[in-house]
Amino acid sequence: MTGPGRSRLDLSGLDTRPAQIWGAMRLVPLVRREPIEDLRLHAAMWDDDEVVYDDDPATVSLSHRTGYTAYVPHAFVASWTDDGTPAAAYGTQLGEPRRQMYVRTRRREARHANKNRLRFLPLHLAVEGFLALHFGGPVIVWEEWSRLAIAHGLSPRAEDAYLGAYVRGLDDALKVFEIHPYQCGLLLYTGDTLAAAFVVPHPDDYRALHPTLVHDLYGELVYDHALFYPARDFLAEIDDTEVSSLADLRAEAVRQEREWARFHDTVMADGLLRAPAKVEGVARMGRFTLNRFLPAFERKTENHIGETITDELGRLAYLKTFRLSEAQSRRGHLLSVLAAHDWSLPDTAAALGTDPAAFGLRLERAGFGHLLRQDVLDGYRRARAERLSGRSRRTRPDGGTSPPA
Repeated sequence: MTGPGRSRLDLSGLDTRPAQIWGAMRLVPLVRREPIEDLRLHAAMWDDDEVVYDDDPATVSLSHRTGYTAYVPHAFVASWTDDGTPAAAYGTQLGEPRRQMYVRTRRREARHANKNRLRFLPLHLAVEGFLALHFGGPVIVWEEWSRLAIAHGLSPRAEDAYLGAYVRGLDDALKVFEIHPYQCGLLLYTGDTLAAAFVVPHPDDYRALHPTLVHDLYGELVYDHALFYPARDFLAEIDDTEVSSLADLRAEAVRQEREWARFHDTVMADGLLRAPAKVEGVARMGRFTLNRFLPAFERKTENHIGETITDELGRLAYLKTFRLSEAQSRRGHLLSVLAAHDWSLPDTAAALGTDPAAFGLRLERAGFGHLLRQDVLDGYRRARAERLSGRSRRTRPDGGTSPPA
């Protein structure tokens, strides 16, 4: 299902606590005032007949004909109750322990193990949604498109990501991070740039899943900022003229804590909160729904993909996000504009304020040159060369212009 219009992520029920800094890492705790008891998450190395924890690449089957190869760090298993009673935490269920089995093929990103248990691969829901963006290619056979585009759409597609263990300082930051009472989530910044968000239903789930953050996928921007941009330390500013007792000092400390929370909620995380433009339901889980979302791919803004679990009122129980790089955002933007104009190069070029030749070469630079016929691309290159040659002939060495012929 696709949500109507543009919506914001709803973080109501989650409170922000003061950030903790380690090198370029800024970790902002999210505390849930009322934990969700009838939905629980835990990490699984195995599920039924397959292991889902491996340091090697694995093939994820999307259907009997389609699949993709990716790093699969672990799986989350969601358990819930239908009557609102508390769900059992992992390790407290009655029954015989199951044997672990090691295999390499993953059947789907989200799969029901039984009526009240769902196993899904974190972030792969969102990544597959991005990789399959307008996967079908042109809906109308325009003359510019190659036979490959018509027959196979955008396949094959490949995107780069970094394992959390390779993001400088992340492992150490997670080790020394102080987990708050009732903490159910985390906002992760690198070099004061929002890299990822992680929210779970219950504090016990967060404590169990906190170490898995180092195994997750992160974008190129996260990796670069961790190397080159240290985090700034925001110091508390207490007005000593307002303090004459311990009660006054406590009140100033509370005020400063609220200012920190307001800054993170309204300034630093605003790009994430207004990110979802397209929301797609993946699985129903009692009163909860597992979704994935894509951004609007607006230029020069933050673009996050991710997945959520929300209840029947749209309140957030689970969140995991991946920030796209500038190059990935540009590719998503080009595909979205093309699809909005029925894959017509002239119409799309006009909407972007350019000509078809310039737009065709822009597609090639974005990595989509294989979608266009070779003779069309060659014609675009000749047109560009002639345009540049004509411009140079009209310009004298002293900077003036020659009279037109």
